[in-house]
Amino acid sequence: MERKRKEVGTVISQKELIPGIFDMWIETKLAHQAAPGQFVMIYPRAESTILPRPISICQAQKEAGRLRIVYRVAGKGTKEFSGYEAGEDIALMGPLGNGFPLLAAEGKRAVLLGGGIGIPPLLQLAGELPGEKVILAGYRDGHLFLQEDLEKCGPFYAATEDGSVGVRGNVMDALTVHRLEGDVIYACGPMPMLRAVKQYAVQKGIPAYLSLEERMACGVGACLGCVCKTTRKDAHSHVKNARICTEGPVFEASEVDIG
Repeated sequence: MERKRKEVGTVISQKELIPGIFDMWIETKLAHQAAPGQFVMIYPRAESTILPRPISICQAQKEAGRLRIVYRVAGKGTKEFSGYEAGEDIALMGPLGNGFPLLAAEGKRAVLLGGGIGIPPLLQLAGELPGEKVILAGYRDGHLFLQEDLEKCGPFYAATEDGSVGVRGNVMDALTVHRLEGDVIYACGPMPMLRAVKQYAVQKGIPAYLSLEERMACGVGACLGCVCKTTRKDAHSHVKNARICTEGPVFEASEVDIG
């Protein structure tokens, strides 16, 4: 079955979780095939905003045909989306990209790490991941979002940059303070965090799967606007590059050259 398709869904509900972070449920057939770590491209209506916006999938109720996105208002496109109300149409394409490999955690203890707007993809992952897991989320301040949802999936630990809640610092600081360990890591967040996760995984000798965040223009690999460096040559292009939207956004840490 073709995975990449554009359709018009319907907004079921939307609310602002914390200032600038919105939570939207969408009725769409795309939910039937959505896997943890994948994303959708959402098309703005405004003629001045041409390109669709990539937004990660937070949750998918597959049988009900409901998709949840939690996103930050960062520009014209997402500002427009934040004004959508229940019953309105919304144009989107997906599900796109390669998500988190669930089988890698079978019989193992998984550590899930999310930073900022990289936290939402962890919710569907935590819900579908087999076996034992622990979840760590990093925020700027005490305005936590998705905490209650994530706590239902396993032990949850928070880190805040200002120290107002949980451990002062980032998720790696929380990992150290709480003396948490695992056999496999799944992470999504800003690049400095992912670099630290990769370094930690190498030191511990455990696999880590990283979801890279990047600006995207098409979402299907045609524009080459979201290329990242890899540690091995692509079989077709013979260069050490990969498209985040198609080969990713999730990569095994050893496969990407992120420093």
